[in-house]
Amino acid sequence: MKENQDKHEGRVRRASTDAANEAIDQKTLENIQAYGYDGPEAIEKRLDKLDKEWDLERALETNASTLALTGVVLAATKDKRWLILSGIVASFLLQHGLQGWCPPLPLLRKFGLRTRKEIAEERYALKALRGDFNRVLGATTPEGVLNVIRD
Repeated sequence: MKENQDKHEGRVRRASTDAANEAIDQKTLENIQAYGYDGPEAIEKRLDKLDKEWDLERALETNASTLALTGVVLAATKDKRWLILSGIVASFLLQHGLQGWCPPLPLLRKFGLRTRKEIAEERYALKALRGDFNRVLGATTPEGVLNVIRD
């Protein structure tokens, strides 16, 4: 599962422009610089924001389902030709699932939407700077390590 997720998110980065990837990476580094050295409270506030940040997949899925449902409702109440909208949106979502790219992807990346993995990279960098993983050294069992990571 995790391997598939990493492969998929790698496809998103490969399908994105270098400029979009660089801008997202630069913003991540700026966030780590801005919050990572201001103490535990600043890091905690940033981690709370990261918990609420929508990743690219969530944005695509939400927008696609909203447009598809809109097409169905309009087809049922106005004109059957609105089903074309649902078909187009479904084909975009299928294309993204199979190839890691779809027509809205460049726009969403330009707006700075990150993959789940990109958000997690910032989260774990901040936690490392805060010292969260220092406790892993004292964990002697897989369960102990897992409990430290989950905190």
